[in-house]
Amino acid sequence: MEHSSGPLNLCHVLTKSIIINRTHMLVHATALSTLIYYRASFFFSESKSRDRATTLACLTMFLAELGLSFLWLLSQAFRWRPVRRTAFPKRLPEDKELPPIDVFVCTADPDKEPTVDVMNTVVSAMALDYPPEKLHVYLSDDGGSTLTLHGTREAHDFARWWLPFCKRYGIKTRCPKAFFKEEEDGEGIGMSSENEFGSEKKIVKEKYELFKERVNEYRKRHRGDSSHTSRDHPPTIEVVRGNVPDEVMQAHQDPMPKLIYVSREKRPSHHHHFKAGALNVLLRVSGVMSNSPYILVLDCDMYCNDPSSARQAMCFHLDPRLSPSLMLVQFPQMFHNISENDIYDSKLRPYFWTCWYGMDGLKGPVLSGTCFYIKRESLYRKPVQEGFDLMDLKKLFGHSNEFIKYLWQKEKPSKNTIAGDSAALMKETQLLTSCGYENGTKWGQEVGFMYNSVVEDYFTSFTLHCKGWTSVFYTPSKPQFLGTATTNLNDMLIQGMRWYSGLSQVGISRFCPLIYGSLRMPILQSMCYAELSLLPLHCLPICCFATIPQICLVNGISIYPEVSSSYIMLFAFIFLSSLCKHLYEVVASGHSVQTFLNEQRIWMIKSTTCYVYGTIDAIMTQIGMRRASFLPTNKVDDDEQSKRYEMGIFDFQTSIMFLAPMATLVILNMASFFGGVARVLTLGGFDKLFMQIALSLFVLVMSYPVIEAMVLRTDKGRIPRSVTILSAFLSLVLLLLGSSFLM
Repeated sequence: MEHSSGPLNLCHVLTKSIIINRTHMLVHATALSTLIYYRASFFFSESKSRDRATTLACLTMFLAELGLSFLWLLSQAFRWRPVRRTAFPKRLPEDKELPPIDVFVCTADPDKEPTVDVMNTVVSAMALDYPPEKLHVYLSDDGGSTLTLHGTREAHDFARWWLPFCKRYGIKTRCPKAFFKEEEDGEGIGMSSENEFGSEKKIVKEKYELFKERVNEYRKRHRGDSSHTSRDHPPTIEVVRGNVPDEVMQAHQDPMPKLIYVSREKRPSHHHHFKAGALNVLLRVSGVMSNSPYILVLDCDMYCNDPSSARQAMCFHLDPRLSPSLMLVQFPQMFHNISENDIYDSKLRPYFWTCWYGMDGLKGPVLSGTCFYIKRESLYRKPVQEGFDLMDLKKLFGHSNEFIKYLWQKEKPSKNTIAGDSAALMKETQLLTSCGYENGTKWGQEVGFMYNSVVEDYFTSFTLHCKGWTSVFYTPSKPQFLGTATTNLNDMLIQGMRWYSGLSQVGISRFCPLIYGSLRMPILQSMCYAELSLLPLHCLPICCFATIPQICLVNGISIYPEVSSSYIMLFAFIFLSSLCKHLYEVVASGHSVQTFLNEQRIWMIKSTTCYVYGTIDAIMTQIGMRRASFLPTNKVDDDEQSKRYEMGIFDFQTSIMFLAPMATLVILNMASFFGGVARVLTLGGFDKLFMQIALSLFVLVMSYPVIEAMVLRTDKGRIPRSVTILSAFLSLVLLLLGSSFLM
């Protein structure tokens, strides 16, 4: 759709980045090819000095280098053609011509996801700068909590004060919690007087404090009252009207978006398919209540930071050049609680500042779990047209005639239907939210958000891209959404293990992107998906690099060229080339050298912990030894941990299953470094062992926070002495076993 003043959006190809990326690809690939030739020639050459131990060590390292080279090759697809986009919301048609939007907000556990914060997200979604009669907000409560339902009613009451206030004074920060934390200067525009704005702001703030007080009081009074559990409860659907009678609110007559609370039925005997199952329930319920053609999906902690996101997304969805094949507009995930140092790499910079720009230049980025506007039609996979056999549709979508009736966008639910006045509708929604509704259907297999992986976002977008749909990545100057990032090591590793387990599940299944995807989408796009699904396999070569050269160093076995050999420059060049390219990407995206160091450190920690456990978990799930599990990330702040995070100090209060591997490898590298230095000082051989000494030193430098936590720190965030002793014992065992194997 083009306006008389120009197009709704523009796509800018990042030519400078393309030149730098492709030049680096060529040079680095040439160096890798030379390294492979060097390693291969070692095994085909006849040398009397070559023994079994050297051959075995070199073979292992060769396989590790091949693995890293393959993963590097896949990652270059992200860097082939990066683009940026610009949107022009002022060129959109009039409000009456804009399409309706449904907003899905998902929560699961009020203990880990504070109810007041969840309601801030709900209210910020209701306050989007969009015609209120075309906006419908659905809250999925997967825990079936009465506290969440009560909080939703209280949020609706507060919204009747908050929305008119935002509209009257042009408030840009529509999340109440964020707004009241900000400076007042410059926030209100167009007010008749500062006194009028200030007095009304005071009233609204009092209403907000009252809202919080009521929610917290309800939590205290009703803690443990419910006879239901998060895994066993009946369905509940309510079109929320609040707790305050309408006549009390006569002063605020502005129309408000509809707010609908949905808690699907859950029984221990039925698999509920985690977040994907909750989203599919919302897809069905909204299909008979509002049936908007576009859907915004938000995590419960990801509030709307700027009210214009809906209009900006429509600049792409309503563009006739993009719209026929466009499934979604993805905004970046950004976070309000990131410290300047960001020691845990919580920004996810490599994805939202590098990779997604590259995928946008191909067929579009991966659906990223939250902050995206998706076309409802794309989730139905096959175009639904009149004339389809009713029984075939029921095999796909289930036996709800009401839902199937609204599959054709020509017929919309009436206003009474959306208002929830129909008893028949409530009965229908009970059916659509029942735990057995999907039995014998294709939900999660061919329609809706996909099952079979806990990373439903990745798997859903992969199958949609395979069907020919495209996506768009858009980063406005002001963050459209802000969420709560993980700010402690324990939550970061648990969240990472869940992600990498889900990604590995796809990578080792029949949907492996390199096989299934390459036949259905451009090869570069399938390489991007393959790199993500195989990302956890970094654990194999990284664990080799963290152990084999070190064990060989202690035993005086050289596996790298001598200092006098010209080939040492090849290894040094590849190592420095990788680091320099990473540093360039970090700095080019507006971040610091400290961010580069943090990303390197966290990558090494993940490679030896959650990459390993994620891969093992995926394999066990795939062969049926265990069922997939999903734990919501904790959004409740711990004051001590938050303080350490702000100070840039690692907090190692996590499971021994995470601590032991990283501490063991650090102690092994420490022992090999000092043992190797002692060896070359007493027995010589510095030329042959220099590379292995340098590698151990690099690992130790990057692992300084781990060393500090084992040796120097005495606070609660240190690594416990018992874990240090156990890790020292494990590193000794590893060293002895490795040495005996090489003898």
